[in-house]
Amino acid sequence: MSKVYDCPTCGGKAKVKERDGETTYQAIKNDEMVKKIEQLKKAMQKFKEKSEALEKQLEEIQNSN
Repeated sequence: MSKVYDCPTCGGKAKVKERDGETTYQAIKNDEMVKKIEQLKKAMQKFKEKSEALEKQLEEIQNSN
């Protein structure tokens, strides 16, 4: 995933790339931001599902003892 920072020139959100010691900023358009948000939502949902499954397993282990 790209690094995203505030652009020092315009103050907007920008992707940051560093190549040969030179830092370049590329503005993020709204549609790109929506895609990134969707990716984050999907990742968070997967994490939540795994967490809930682990909590259920832990509870079953605790109840069996």
